[in-house]
This record gives sequence, structure tokens and C-alpha cells, in this order.
Amino acid sequence: MHKEPEPPVLWSFRRCPYAMRARLALQVAGIDVWLREVLLRDKPTAFLQTSEKGTVPVLVLADGRVVEESRDIMIWALSQNDPQGWLRVMQQDPAEAAAFLDRLDGDFKTHLDRYKYATRFDAAAGEYHRQEGASFLGDLEARLAAGGPQQNAQNETGGLALWGGAMGLLDFAALPFVRQFRIAGPQWFDSRPWPHLHSWLRGFLDSPEFASIMHKYTPWQPGEDGIAFPPG
Repeated sequence: MHKEPEPPVLWSFRRCPYAMRARLALQVAGIDVWLREVLLRDKPTAFLQTSEKGTVPVLVLADGRVVEESRDIMIWALSQNDPQGWLRVMQQDPAEAAAFLDRLDGDFKTHLDRYKYATRFDAAAGEYHRQEGASFLGDLEARLAAGGPQQNAQNETGGLALWGGAMGLLDFAALPFVRQFRIAGPQWFDSRPWPHLHSWLRGFLDSPEFASIMHKYTPWQPGEDGIAFPPG
């Protein structure tokens, strides 16, 4: 009798923006996984044995291969099934995609951390890092206002997107981090002259896709498979 392979295992943490974007890609690709929620202050031995880096997300494939970076998890999932065309930017403008993601995960994430957790780093420098992060957000505002490179005059989704006329990899890679930047100072964020960025973020936060990846789960315990994800 043919035995179905076990689903991949996703080690995750609900509020981690890296894990959020991995879950978004797995969800849109329709890939079933065992989700194992990690309590970051008490990481399971099994998780640390899987990945020495000890940070989420980590995806363990059915053949035992381990995918340790959220960008790679997104691209792997969408390479299996990409019903909404999120990878079009990678196929049509890979240099643009790589440059954007490198800036997002590099300089912007550094400034975000040092702004949001200023007391942990250098409280006096918090304002500097906020302004540096705001420079990136201002670029997103301009990009959304212009429709993003290669966008047609009529947005096929009727909404806002960073590239090509429909939301895709760049949008969903960035949105969890923009959400976190707003959480660090919502009144300041909401007062900025970024109407397209505000609308883009609000549309994401109000979407059923976001609600679906943000269910609360109890931390994984040894002996459990995990939680079936995406939720049925």
C-alpha cells in the first residue's frame, strides 16, 4: 500500500514577522504543514537539534532537507504552487527583487530593531533609527503611489502593489515588518504623509489571509505532530 509522505514541519512563532511571511507563502501555495509553535524563551531541544541558528521560521521538508531562511521558505513554497503569481517579479526582474529584499532584510530591519527596541540598544539613537527606517517607508509610499515598476494604469487587483500591478512576493515579504514598525509608534506612524502606505497596510491587516495566519496556538510539546496548517 502506498503511504503518503508526511507533511513538512514548520517551526514558527506567531508574532515573528519572518515567520509570518513564511506562513503567508505556505498558505497561498496551499501546502499543508505541521506547524510547531515555539516558545522563544524555552526553545524545544528538537527545534535546536533541527537548526543550530535557533531562530524561526525553520521548514523541515519530507525528505529531511531543512530550509532555514524565511525568504527561501517563501520561494520554495511558491515554486511548488504559485496560484496568484507572487513570483512574477523573481522571473521578470530578479535583480530588482533581490535588491529590494536585501534592503528590506538588511538596513530597514536593522533600523526597525533599533527603533522598536531602543532601550535594549541605545535609547538616545532611537529617533535616528526611526528616521532612517522612515526613509525606506517613504520610498514604499512613492512606489505605491506610482503603482510600482511595470504596473499598468489599471491595477488588476483594484488595490495597491509594489510591483507589477498585483500584490506578490515583495508586498508580502515587507508587510509584516511594516506592521511591526507601526506597532513601535502607531500615533507617529499614522501621522506621516503616507496615504498609500497606510491604505496598503490596512488592507493587509483587515484581510482574511492575515487573520488566517495569526491564529493563536499553544506551544509544541514533544510527542506531538503539530497543528495542521493552513487551518481548514
